[in-house]
Amino acid sequence: MMDIEARLTINLAALAANWRQLAEGRRVGAAVKADGYGLGAPPVSRALLAAGCRHFFVAHLAEGVAVRAAIGPGPMIAILNGFPPGHPEAGDLIPVLNGLPDLAAWTTTARQAGRPLPAILHIDTGMARLGLDATELNRLAADHGLLAGLDLRYVMTHLACADAPEHPLNARQATRFAAACARLPPLPRSFANSSGLFLGPDFASDLGRPGCALYGINPTPARPNPMRQVVGLEAPILQIREIPAGTPVGYGASWTAPRPSRTATVAAGYADGYLRALSGRATGILAGRPVPLVGRVSMDLITFDVTDVPLPAPGDRIGLIGPGQTPDDLATAAGTIGYEILTSLGARYRREYTGA
Repeated sequence: MMDIEARLTINLAALAANWRQLAEGRRVGAAVKADGYGLGAPPVSRALLAAGCRHFFVAHLAEGVAVRAAIGPGPMIAILNGFPPGHPEAGDLIPVLNGLPDLAAWTTTARQAGRPLPAILHIDTGMARLGLDATELNRLAADHGLLAGLDLRYVMTHLACADAPEHPLNARQATRFAAACARLPPLPRSFANSSGLFLGPDFASDLGRPGCALYGINPTPARPNPMRQVVGLEAPILQIREIPAGTPVGYGASWTAPRPSRTATVAAGYADGYLRALSGRATGILAGRPVPLVGRVSMDLITFDVTDVPLPAPGDRIGLIGPGQTPDDLATAAGTIGYEILTSLGARYRREYTGA
């Protein structure tokens, strides 16, 4: 019987190699938020742990609980969005304190616990998103007593434009972070994200926080990708059609065959995270050759023009991500970024982990 499931392959050996490459000569953790960038936080975290990673970052408390269950006690797991208001301590999970209200709430929790509680302090140096702003930093700098009862592990900031090395905000953020840290008690610093690790010594710190580069997304968009590819995605051809010139294909009849054509209908769609924005813009790989996606991406199906590929058949697989079609390539076609491609990957794919 024909296999009609699309297959998502995650190469954990490549993932681990990417982490070791980024960790060479420095201490780095790993961002495993958004379910390990869409690839499964538990197996991703276990592979990184085996590679030597001891610092993990997630966005939400529930993500931290899942990662802790996967990797066991010991390594640091930080919750970037902090704990929900009024939440008690959560075992050995560590909140990131993103403002003075967070700090006050966590010191109250520490008093109730009767001991210092670990945390990471976040300073905003240019994102205007999370983190202590200039007014809050001034208050904290004037009264270090606001930190009483806290076991601060790191002070961190987040780069806004690290993937654009010449952007002037990068240097401004480095200067602002150094100045902010000088006004606080001495603390280890956490600074660079994936792209920031390639910006040079001014962006070095005690703990880097790579994310996208671990999963094979290019952290240096203007240069060749230095990272190994981690993800492969193949979907089976369900049906082959021979159609005459002038035949419309798919919803909205947005593509019409300009010649007698052969089309292949494939088992994937936007419900699987193959973005609708790829309609008429993406290519797949069949028998080592690119084939254009024609018509609209629908919920469960996509269609490729395979006229120029000899003798495709139902059951053959078209590569959607892999050699010749990286997540960054697909992102360019969709007008987005590789992060969105990976984190959109749906739960309906059959996931296969290799290299564990």
